[in-house]
Amino acid sequence: MNERDGHRPRVVLVTGASRFFGGNVVAALAAEPSVERIIAVDARQPNRELLRRMGRAEFVRADIRNPLIRKVVDGNEVDTVVHPAVLSRPPSSGGRAAMKDFNVLGAMQLLAVCQKSPSVRRVVVRSSSAVYGCSAKDPAKFTEEMGARTPPSGCFARDMIEMEGYVRGLARRRPDIATAILRFPPIVGSRLAERGVQYFRSPVTPTVLGRDPRMQVLHEQDSIAALVHAALVAPGGTFNIAGDGALTLSQAIRRAGRVALPIPFSLFRTVGRSFMGPVMQEFTSEQIDYFHFGCGLDTTRMRAELGFEPRWTTMQAFDDFIGGAALRPVIDPRWIDAAETRLLGLVGAGEEVHR
Repeated sequence: MNERDGHRPRVVLVTGASRFFGGNVVAALAAEPSVERIIAVDARQPNRELLRRMGRAEFVRADIRNPLIRKVVDGNEVDTVVHPAVLSRPPSSGGRAAMKDFNVLGAMQLLAVCQKSPSVRRVVVRSSSAVYGCSAKDPAKFTEEMGARTPPSGCFARDMIEMEGYVRGLARRRPDIATAILRFPPIVGSRLAERGVQYFRSPVTPTVLGRDPRMQVLHEQDSIAALVHAALVAPGGTFNIAGDGALTLSQAIRRAGRVALPIPFSLFRTVGRSFMGPVMQEFTSEQIDYFHFGCGLDTTRMRAELGFEPRWTTMQAFDDFIGGAALRPVIDPRWIDAAETRLLGLVGAGEEVHR
């Protein structure tokens, strides 16, 4: 029985319980009285504060890459699996091989267990807008049916594309399981700042000359709320999850009180690193492309089919990040707004004189 038949979760298993997404999803589900049990799974123990916030959830130390995860699923008659545990960059120990092992092989093993389990009725997987890539050929907004115009070169994007393929394979083989893929854009907020958004910590912010990419982001609270909502009611399908509206890179730099330094793309990495130190040195290919081209998401399906509405717009989420990061403006954004207004007034007056 799936969502169309009125399925409500009774026993939910959440992966990556020691990490930000997994731990917070567990804590939120523990506050849902309709869910009888929450099984929090991870290969490492969550910290004491996170365990406290998980409340009545049951923590099980297990690795999703190990076939023994099937005992956890079957032994507890799990009917809903939420998989937010993915790595966006290679870990310091193990590098790219460990990242692919965790992202792709871990998902493959977990989904194989779900396929064989008679109790599983819903699977929710966290993915990324990185699957759309970033290029000059991109549409203003990607719908879920669209693919990358230029094949993504970054390892995270390739992992997410491969993982989504396994999810769709599960949906074909087990049509009775509602399999939902949530594609998140960059996530921002006062508690969680992705390294791509750390870009705005630099007083002088390098940008690509001649480009002003449009960006959409999602607030950290909305990312957790979306995963919880999907665990409770999601039908099968793929859903773009993002805040309303968009923000150009120049607007973001101004709101952060930074100074833009436009440079040719060929120098973006090298000159950018000299200004930004280790922040930009650790940029992934996806992040470099994002600040070059941006990426817009169509969220019609999020509302119409998933029934989810983010509380934060893109602008509000970004402003909350700026406030939470306690960035000290190099230039007061209000001064820039006033200067622009004066400049436009002078330009207009000049045009009148020459007429």
